[in-house]
Amino acid sequence: MSTESKNNDTQNHTRRVLLCAIASRITLLSLMVMWRSLLSPYDTSASLNPICLSMNSSHPVSVADRASAEQVLLPGIASFIEESIVWDSVYFIRIAECGYEYEQSYAFLPLLPMSISLIANKVLRPLVPFIGYRAVLALSGYMISNVAFVLAAVYFYRLSVIALKDPEASMRASALFCFNPASVFYSSIYSESLYALFSIGGLCFLMSGANLISVLWLALSGSARSNGVLNAGYFCFQSMHQIYSAIFVRKRPSMVFRILFAGALRSICIFIPFVAFQAFGYYRICHAHDPDRIRPWCKARVPLLYSFIQSHYWGVGFLRYFQVKQLPNFLLASPILSLAAASIYSYAKFDPSIFLTLGLGTCYNGKGSALIMHSRRENMVPNFAAPKQENENLRRSRKIKAEDADTRISPVENDVRVKSRYYSVVTLPFLLHVGFMATTAFLVMHVQVATRFLSASPPLYWFASDLMVSGKTKRLAFTQGGCGGETTWPHRTLLSLFPFALVPSTLF
Repeated sequence: MSTESKNNDTQNHTRRVLLCAIASRITLLSLMVMWRSLLSPYDTSASLNPICLSMNSSHPVSVADRASAEQVLLPGIASFIEESIVWDSVYFIRIAECGYEYEQSYAFLPLLPMSISLIANKVLRPLVPFIGYRAVLALSGYMISNVAFVLAAVYFYRLSVIALKDPEASMRASALFCFNPASVFYSSIYSESLYALFSIGGLCFLMSGANLISVLWLALSGSARSNGVLNAGYFCFQSMHQIYSAIFVRKRPSMVFRILFAGALRSICIFIPFVAFQAFGYYRICHAHDPDRIRPWCKARVPLLYSFIQSHYWGVGFLRYFQVKQLPNFLLASPILSLAAASIYSYAKFDPSIFLTLGLGTCYNGKGSALIMHSRRENMVPNFAAPKQENENLRRSRKIKAEDADTRISPVENDVRVKSRYYSVVTLPFLLHVGFMATTAFLVMHVQVATRFLSASPPLYWFASDLMVSGKTKRLAFTQGGCGGETTWPHRTLLSLFPFALVPSTLF
């Protein structure tokens, strides 16, 4: 296929992803409006709206704003919008309206509340007389979340094309992302959309060789959600491969210090927003009160506000959720955790050497440059067209075919798996990232949030896209062999997971 044809396919797929993302948001928002009109709200926290503790004339929420909320021109619409402020949305809107008033509110990072306040005061301010200030804040939150998701879906497709080198597989994965099981959170006033936009967009720039832009975007992801700091691991992985290349391939050990310094600096930059917010909380809580009333975490050797809040207010901690009464929540999280485990297991089984060695020394092109996430764009991805790699693929194919009787994988599916770019070394850092997050969700966090916690992880959708193809091929192989359409447990997990993308809308 010519370069021009590939570019045309990419542009067409980008437009399709954009339309798919918009359609998914319209569908979710329509369902949320419908369920709220037909059903009583499951969460009743929308009515919790006391006057701001720091109410004064200089505050963005003036007394006039509060008074106008009682005399709006469209009270029915205002009430309907305000009643949709439920679950964590209550915290985000409260912070946007009143700032950080309570200790537990510091569990919610500032990017979304700041963005909501900015849009409400600079763009949607004329709507305040019609629906009131709080409803305007909610509209700002919905606007930010849905627009950010649409942009995140476009960047997801671009990242997938870079990593998979397959526009069709990238299109399938992007469609799955648009209707992912946590999709309702991306259309609500939650920080998932902003995190996905800056996390996936930052990785797209990183894979394109734009390291400086990537650092900025990934740092912003860390000001949307705390797990954004884990994106520093991609620069650690990049530096590790560059150091290996400098020592063993280029024979230039003098480059090691420069690579270490650049990698450390980029990683520190990603941590800065989160650390700065913790320092802000420490100053506000530990220095603004009487020493006799100081909070216990302020006296800790490392006074980390976020970990104290998660432990003290929400009971988050290692194995603290392993209780018999929490079994339903573990069952609720089992599909996404099973998909994550299957994606890693399938990759590791396909070529254990790449997985166990972290890809070091496995796929370097003829010029001897680092294969993956390299600072030089032309050396960004491995040369999988090289004869050596083709021989490796043939060797793996023969190995898998020899194990068909035990693993029940059809020969036709073997060919699909060998050709799939999901099993290339380029996807390895993404899998390490999702593996760490899945383990944390299972052992430390409230396990039921695992679905939205992992929902912005690209390899889950790449693996699901690969399963869709291998599943069709496998059914064809069984049909040709006179057998029924038997599926493996990863296929069953996939089938049970994504149909639930629309179900949680009943809770909002």
